Amino acid sequence: MAIRVYNTLTRQKEDFVPAEPGKVRIYVCGVTPYNYAHIGNARPPVVWDCIRRFLAYRGYEVTFIQNFTDIDDKIIQRGHELQRDPLELAREYSQIYLEDIGALGVRPADRYPRVSEHIPEIIAMVKTLVEKGYAYVVDGDVFFAIESFPAYGKLSGRSLDEMQAGSRVEVDERKRHPMDFALWKSAKAGEPAWDSPWGPGRPGWHIECSAMSLKYLGCGFDLHGGGTDLIFPHHENEIAQAEACTGCAPFVRYWLHSAFITMGGNKMSKSLGNIATIREVIEKYSAKVARFWLIGTHYRNPISFGDEELTAAAKGLERLETCRANLRHLLTAEPVDGDDPQARVIANLTVDTKENFIAAMEDDFNTALALGSLYELVREANRWALDREFRPTVSGLRAVESVVTTLDELGGILGIWFEDDAGSQALSDAEIQQLVEERQAARKNKDWQTADAIRDRLKAAGIVLEDTPQGVRWRRE
Repeated sequence: MAIRVYNTLTRQKEDFVPAEPGKVRIYVCGVTPYNYAHIGNARPPVVWDCIRRFLAYRGYEVTFIQNFTDIDDKIIQRGHELQRDPLELAREYSQIYLEDIGALGVRPADRYPRVSEHIPEIIAMVKTLVEKGYAYVVDGDVFFAIESFPAYGKLSGRSLDEMQAGSRVEVDERKRHPMDFALWKSAKAGEPAWDSPWGPGRPGWHIECSAMSLKYLGCGFDLHGGGTDLIFPHHENEIAQAEACTGCAPFVRYWLHSAFITMGGNKMSKSLGNIATIREVIEKYSAKVARFWLIGTHYRNPISFGDEELTAAAKGLERLETCRANLRHLLTAEPVDGDDPQARVIANLTVDTKENFIAAMEDDFNTALALGSLYELVREANRWALDREFRPTVSGLRAVESVVTTLDELGGILGIWFEDDAGSQALSDAEIQQLVEERQAARKNKDWQTADAIRDRLKAAGIVLEDTPQGVRWRRE
């Protein structure tokens, strides 16, 4: 069957057909790194890690880009509070974020572009928008004129009046329309600034993702993701900028958005103070449980955070782990003569489980339904193999092995690891070798940030890298 995705742009499920057969290009909005990331910030990377794994499982060659917004009012303010250079502060918290999501089993992106490293591309894009009449300059600031782009609002499905009524728009009499947004901001004292045709300044928020996604993925790439809070204005503005600048539409083929994590009935947010950092959650519940909880709900549905929810997730994961451990123990038994008719039923169930799992993931990457198929397999396997009458016949042990293999194969798509820790068992040999090759490619391209992120991920997984005249070798600690 075809993979179907819910496209925010059309507000319906559609068959997923990548622009280039066999290849998928993905861009996901990353964090603004000015403090420790909270567990709500972990949902998009975990969701997209599952999507990437499934697409790779289905044979696609996936290119995955996730940015860092390292120039932002919040970063500048935080830097002033700590008397730190904002860019250095952002780099420090970017690395912390990568370590945190790495602990959750999230594989490194192919690139982590930063705003500060793409100023020339951003300036070139703003300049084109001005020249084409989609943007205008006022006192060193550059604004996008939304009325010049008739399709504005097509992602959020709202009119200009509805957008204006539902937004807190900073009053600026210099704007032609209250909803016009900044592409370039003139320099202010104590802020990072770069030279531009309009004077010293820095990029506006929205232009960064348009410029960086176009650079690395081109117009008409396949999937763009982020939280539902980014639909408007960020992603709406991305579309306007990109399509106005390039004349290419659609800028993105499919838009996917994950829902909020709530705490105490409200969206988890630093501004509300109702947060738990990724590190706090991992320390209290473990990385395995945190990831399992995050994938236990379909990405378009909100998740409630609390002890009850995390405890339930821990019990659910334990059901899978205990079944697998018991079955692996049975595989150490010497086979006995005889036939076990139920073995064939279990073997057939593993085939059905795989089909149901794949069907769930094909239906808009429904990880919750996919987990349900694993629970069904575990329930029936326990009922059979843990019965006192169970005898380890040849056919029976083959069926036991097929259950273990199925749990490992399908669990790997969801990033579930079954050993006592999140060490090297979280990565298969093939995954490790692929990461090593990705690191080498990053080093060759002088993309040191990506190379370091992969190195840290492998180190956290207990993988030791050794440089030899024949190339890089790896071993498990």
